[in-house]
Amino acid sequence: MNFRRRTLVVTGASGNLGRRAGELLLDAEAGRIVAATRSPEKLVTLADRGAEIRRADFDDPVSLIEAFAGADRLLLISTDALGRRLPQHRAAIRAALRAGAKHVVYTSLPNPEKWESDFATEHAETEMALRASGLGWTVLRNNLYTDDLLPKLSSAIASGQLVAAAGDRGAAYVTREDCAGAAAAALASSDFDGRTFDVTGPAAVTHAELAKIASDVSRSRVEYLRTPSGNSFEVAIAKGYLETVTGSVEELTGYPPTSVAEFLTEHADILIEAAEPPPFASNRRSSRRFAVSRTNGTRDNARAG
Repeated sequence: MNFRRRTLVVTGASGNLGRRAGELLLDAEAGRIVAATRSPEKLVTLADRGAEIRRADFDDPVSLIEAFAGADRLLLISTDALGRRLPQHRAAIRAALRAGAKHVVYTSLPNPEKWESDFATEHAETEMALRASGLGWTVLRNNLYTDDLLPKLSSAIASGQLVAAAGDRGAAYVTREDCAGAAAAALASSDFDGRTFDVTGPAAVTHAELAKIASDVSRSRVEYLRTPSGNSFEVAIAKGYLETVTGSVEELTGYPPTSVAEFLTEHADILIEAAEPPPFASNRRSSRRFAVSRTNGTRDNARAG
C-alpha cells in the first residue's frame, strides 16, 4: 500500500490527545489525515496544515459512518461521556465496519477488568467488542497522565499536604505527549496490529515520592498524608493496578518516555508559583499587623494616661 494514500482517521481530534496525535501524523506525512470531532470549528489549525475535518458525534451513528468513510485505519479515543461510553464506542466500531475500515486503535487504561468502577468496565467491554468485531485492532492502555499531576501537586504545595488513599503503591505516570506519540505510531504502522500495550512512563512513582519531588521542585515542604478512602484512581493505585512499567513508548515511538521528575522540573514555574502566597494575602497580613500594632499602641497610650 502507498502509505501516503492511506486514510487515517483520528476521533476526538479537538481534545488534547487527539489534536496532538493528529499533529504528529501530519508531521510524519503518514497519509491522508481526517480529524473527526463534534466541534469542527475548533480544528482550523489542523485544517490549515492539510487535515480534512469531519463532524463526528458519538450520539449520532449516521455522523460516524460519514466521518469514517474511506478510512483505512481509525484511532478511537475513548470519549468522556461516563455512563454512555460503551454504547458510543460500540456505535463507533459498527460505523468503522460499515465505512470499510480495516483497523481500529483504541485508547483504554491498565487492567480495566479489575477495577471496581463503571468507567473501567466500559473500557474492558469496549476492548471485548473490538476484538470480537472482525476488525483489526490495537489496544493502548494508557496509564495516568503525568500532566494531571500539576494541579494536584500545586494544591498539595499550597497546603503542605498531599492527601490521598493511594497507600504505598505507585503508578507508572505517562505524559500526554508520549501517549499521543504512541497513538500516532500505532495508527500509522501495521507493525503493532493485534497487540495490547500498557503505555507507561519509565517508573512507578508512589505518592510519597510525588510529595518529595514536589518539595524539591517548589522548594517548600510537602508531606504525604494517607487516608482510608479516596477516588477510584487512588484505590486502583493502592491495589497495584497501575504500577506495571513497560517499554511500550520506546517500542512504539523509538524514544524513551519522560519521567515524572523530568516533566515536573520542566514545569517548575507552576509549582513554584503554588508555593508563593498571592500578593493580596501578604498585603492582608501586613494590614493585620498594622491594625494590631495600632490597637496595641492605643491601649498602651490609654494605660499611660
